[in-house]
Amino acid sequence: MKNILVVGGAGYIGSHTVLELFEANYNPIVLDNFINSNENVIERIKKITGKNVTYYKGSFQSSELLDKINKQHKIDGVIHFAAHKAVGESVENPLKYYDNNVAGFISLLDYLKNNDIKRMVFSSSAAVYGEPDKSIVNEETICLPTSPYGWSKYMDEIIIRDICKSDIKFQAIALRYFNVVGAHPSGLIGELPSGKPQNLLPIIIQSLKGKLPKLTVFGNDYPTKDGTCERDYIHVVDLAKAHVSAINKLFNSDINYDVINIGTGKSNSVLELISTFEKINNIEVPYHIGKRRPGDPAAYYASVDKAKGILGWQSSKTVEDAVRDAWNWQLTLDKE
Repeated sequence: MKNILVVGGAGYIGSHTVLELFEANYNPIVLDNFINSNENVIERIKKITGKNVTYYKGSFQSSELLDKINKQHKIDGVIHFAAHKAVGESVENPLKYYDNNVAGFISLLDYLKNNDIKRMVFSSSAAVYGEPDKSIVNEETICLPTSPYGWSKYMDEIIIRDICKSDIKFQAIALRYFNVVGAHPSGLIGELPSGKPQNLLPIIIQSLKGKLPKLTVFGNDYPTKDGTCERDYIHVVDLAKAHVSAINKLFNSDINYDVINIGTGKSNSVLELISTFEKINNIEVPYHIGKRRPGDPAAYYASVDKAKGILGWQSSKTVEDAVRDAWNWQLTLDKE
């Protein structure tokens, strides 16, 4: 059973990936500082899987801690999630993002190189594309990020690519994911936004719970099916399975480096997501139409041909699944 170090494994996407690694007969080892996650996530994972979860509390930039983990478990591969990810905050505090997401990431890669750990799946983002000219985005689309967050992810991709060029035995896949939504169907783990959420579905939920003002839909005059922006919403469980497919690929091929979009290959509008949430969960979502936000593309969604061809992966869950699971997760939190 291969040991996979999941850096940031108690976070939203990381915790779901830990579940899928267990399902695929890997041994996930969680490393998290719990700044943007909660330690009780570990107990929730134990409850879902019925298995003990090995985890370490601390910084992925600590070579001493990495030494301790590697000596205890002999790391076979790494999945890296531990990045700051709020676009707005990255604009306000770019040094925080470049320090953690780039400088910190370099320190991790340096450790891996020096300790002969040569397989990594990297959590990247569709934010590397910025504001693409075309609605459908493939991996050849020009990358022009519009925020320090997006630039930090793109810089990391370049760094990994260059390491793989310099050492053909170092294998890495960067997954560029689109709009992540939903929660585990058990209702036991899901997204726990720190501060004001950035994504539509948690904003809907927090507005319904009175934690945020009434939802604002930014513009209804875009050249789309109903005038509101369209995005590619990928269920977090599907995304987690994509990481398992990627680590499988690294262990079972001679792939050196690649970047792969992870999405559904189709788009849903803001109003479609709202109406689906209302229909599935039998609850009205109050909202009003506001002005467009600068820089919001009318529509974009992932080309998923490469994910299917290289990873043998494709999404299976729907937007209906996502809004149901996200609301069930909130109902679990309400009971606690």
